[in-house]
Amino acid sequence: MLRLVRLVVDRLAIAANAIGTLVVLILVVVVNFDVAARGLFNSPFLGAVEVVQFSMVLIVFLQLPDVVRVDRLTRSDGFLVALGLRFPGVSNFLQRIIDGASGIFMSLVAIALWPEFVDMWETQDYFGVPGVFTAPWWPLKLTIFLSAALCTVLFTLKMICGRRLDIDGADSMAADS
Repeated sequence: MLRLVRLVVDRLAIAANAIGTLVVLILVVVVNFDVAARGLFNSPFLGAVEVVQFSMVLIVFLQLPDVVRVDRLTRSDGFLVALGLRFPGVSNFLQRIIDGASGIFMSLVAIALWPEFVDMWETQDYFGVPGVFTAPWWPLKLTIFLSAALCTVLFTLKMICGRRLDIDGADSMAADS
């Protein structure tokens, strides 16, 4: 059962990462269109700034679960790697504690975002300049909520299944589960 949950969660993280990559490509098109419109027609794409702001948050939170999945969060794990060479059990225990704390933090983010999402959904609040460019807030809040919830599940699975940090720091959790 745990393997099935892990497979589903991994595939969701990979899919979210792919969607985040598509948002990057869309962002490239928007920025290039804005530059071309400014240069060729002396008329910028209205709302380009808002689209870039919206997209940056989407990109980060769509790709975050896959970053957690492949254990590529920015961190300093030199101590755990060195400790793992001599005391792998202690290193594994500490890593599980860190994963548990990370899961708790991400669950708090999800819990804090849910009421904001519901509020934005009900009020249909938007950002941007009326008459120029507006977009609703709720998709952004929902993306952050879902990303934090998925990261919570990923960290929980890492805490339960454990992982062993190899000498090069690579995550070999799959071998442990």
